[in-house]
Amino acid sequence: MMGKSFALPLLAVFICVADQVSKIYMTSILEIGQSIEVIPGYFNFTLVMNPGAAFGLFANLPSTIRRILLGVVTAVAMTLVILLLRKEAKEDQLAKIALFMVIGGAVGNLIDRFRYDAVVDFLDVYWGSYHWPAFNIADSAISIAVVILLLRFAIKPAVNNSESELS
Repeated sequence: MMGKSFALPLLAVFICVADQVSKIYMTSILEIGQSIEVIPGYFNFTLVMNPGAAFGLFANLPSTIRRILLGVVTAVAMTLVILLLRKEAKEDQLAKIALFMVIGGAVGNLIDRFRYDAVVDFLDVYWGSYHWPAFNIADSAISIAVVILLLRFAIKPAVNNSESELS
């Protein structure tokens, strides 16, 4: 039987592989800017190559500066995730799950940066003429993980305080 120590890294690998497989598939069936309507009025598959960070941030910077800036931001973020895993989330399974989700998503998007100098996005959620910026499975995993971490670390002090009041 596989130990618990392999389960979380496998979660990160699963997210990264699912992200990359979905991107390979979408780039094989869509041209950049092309859409396939999935749920009329709400959701399309639309292929977008995002050279920037989340929401296209830094996309208009010169390529060399953008690469350096995004490389530094990625290195700092991954260092923070590793520190959180080693210190803050040491005994917190939910936080560990979220942090490995971040790792899987970050690696998925990092692979794109090396392959395309951009991130492949294709999930297009919209309502009427308002479109949320296109995103991908890696972005979804990171976003869900951040919400879990924010809730977990906001609730954790309250839980610890109420436990200390009971004793």
